[in-house]
Amino acid sequence: MIVTHLNLSDFRNYATADVALQPGANLFVGRNGQGKTNLVESLGYLSTLGSHRVSSDKALIRAGMDAAIIRAKLHHAGRDMLVEVQINRSSPNRAQVNRGAIKPRELPRYFSSVLFAPEDLGIVRGDPGSRRRFLDELLVLRSPRLAGVLADYDRTLKQRNTLLKSARSSGLKEAQLSTLEVWNDKLVSLGSIIIDERVALVDALRQPLAEAYAQVVDDDHSPGLEPRLSIWGADAEDENSDAGERRAASDQTPTTERFMEALESKRKQELERGLTLVGPHRDDVLFMLNDLPVKGYASHGESWSFALALKLASAQLLRRDSYSGDPVLILDDVFAELDRGRRARLAEAVQDFEQVLITAAVFEDIPEELTAHTVTIRAGEIVDA
Repeated sequence: MIVTHLNLSDFRNYATADVALQPGANLFVGRNGQGKTNLVESLGYLSTLGSHRVSSDKALIRAGMDAAIIRAKLHHAGRDMLVEVQINRSSPNRAQVNRGAIKPRELPRYFSSVLFAPEDLGIVRGDPGSRRRFLDELLVLRSPRLAGVLADYDRTLKQRNTLLKSARSSGLKEAQLSTLEVWNDKLVSLGSIIIDERVALVDALRQPLAEAYAQVVDDDHSPGLEPRLSIWGADAEDENSDAGERRAASDQTPTTERFMEALESKRKQELERGLTLVGPHRDDVLFMLNDLPVKGYASHGESWSFALALKLASAQLLRRDSYSGDPVLILDDVFAELDRGRRARLAEAVQDFEQVLITAAVFEDIPEELTAHTVTIRAGEIVDA
């Protein structure tokens, strides 16, 4: 899949923007703060319904405006498609495909991208929530139906937490006990799907991660990743928790059964705290190099390379599994962090993707083979394309 044209209205610092894009590499060049990242951020939003830089959609709307619009023309398998989203400041967002209304959460069905930016170092070094978001965004890109499962789980979790808080303040009554059982069943049903899908995704990422890391670093540091599941005793949100049990390969206990057992074992603590302590919202994934955790042991350069390899592995996985072909690969201000050798190896690793979008403050940072189509950005305007 490729983006042939991008149009923005009142997005970030752009009143309007129109830019034609080409297959292969597209380079956006300009001094810092001119709007390069804003362009690629808009495409990242189309595929993930979120920004890699901010948590609130409102920050994406130009100051003083009520809404921002992202509109992209896509081409895949001989067909053209127009995909757009309107981000509203005070009302629900709206989305369209070929001028027909769809639910915004359905957008990943039509467009996929993988974006790597300096902020993604937080996936490796940050809190567990950043790793859960990474896995869940990739899950939805691979299987868009999971967007509904994730949304339903979040709603169920909020309802169950509300009941637990009420029970904590007033004591658990018989009627509340039966209601809690209903929410337990729903939590386990939805949460087990998420847990199983995440575990399968971690398994699927291992080989492409190893290949991508070796390609970028030109060395074997044995990169790896392992799920840490709350239903097996880990708690990513509790700093005093150990890693928990590691699920044995021979263990055939269904996730739903293990999940329900874990809820029962935590009931007293949950009632005391008014909080759900077991489920995919308390899980994590452990990243490793040379059998040591990346977080806390790896150098800045190793952490950066691991995060980059993780995104390249994601792109390879989508390329293999997605009906829409290659994802659009976006490299936001990446080459400035790499030495000459790693720049060359990264250029080689991405050159066979259908479309790669690159931002850079310094033209000379980019290997020559990625500069054929260069767009210059200045103060929210496209001055040379």
